[in-house]
Amino acid sequence: MPHHLISVIGNSPGVGKSTLCRALTDWLTESGTTVEHFAEPDILTHPAFRPVAEEFATGDHTVRPETLVAATRTYVTDARAAGTDVLITDALVPFLPSLIAWGHDEPALTRVLKDLATAVHPTQVTVVYVQDDPASALRRAIDREGPAWADWYLTKLANSPGTSSVHDLDSAATHLRHETALTHRLLATTPWHVIPVHTTARTAPETAAHTRTQLTHRLNLNP
Repeated sequence: MPHHLISVIGNSPGVGKSTLCRALTDWLTESGTTVEHFAEPDILTHPAFRPVAEEFATGDHTVRPETLVAATRTYVTDARAAGTDVLITDALVPFLPSLIAWGHDEPALTRVLKDLATAVHPTQVTVVYVQDDPASALRRAIDREGPAWADWYLTKLANSPGTSSVHDLDSAATHLRHETALTHRLLATTPWHVIPVHTTARTAPETAAHTRTQLTHRLNLNP
């Protein structure tokens, strides 16, 4: 099996991407595949992303696209050298929610994705895009994390140049719908295989089973 990066991203908090990452990691590990699971908080602690964490900690809490690209190249190169079969990343490549919040426009984002595709080559990339209606997903996130999380999330968006129009949950959902459409357009410009996974009518186990079915052929696994 060739070295493969499975990037699990979501169109909103609360869609279940982290739960899906853990389920896919368990599934592939049980199949005998060498897997590295990159959880969302790991970007602040993983050695390959130290330049990202250091840059984010200074100034206006943004990171230059070239820093993200270079760190991703290091991460994938090191994993390939270590003999890792599959990388499963949670909210990592292609960094679109952060880049949008930091104010990058669509042409700039297209260039970033082109640079990322070059940086990870020849690793095969599959993007699993987990989606639900943002209003419903945000309510689930608040039920899980509590009202203080909602205040933190809305303040973060409102204070970022690319998402400054957000001032309540309704405007946050509106922004996330716009971001979803933009993400689909941007991913279509890449050489990566994209698997859209809609969770509206699926439980977490059903979502995992559906995604496993979609990935089995991509990873040359036996059904």
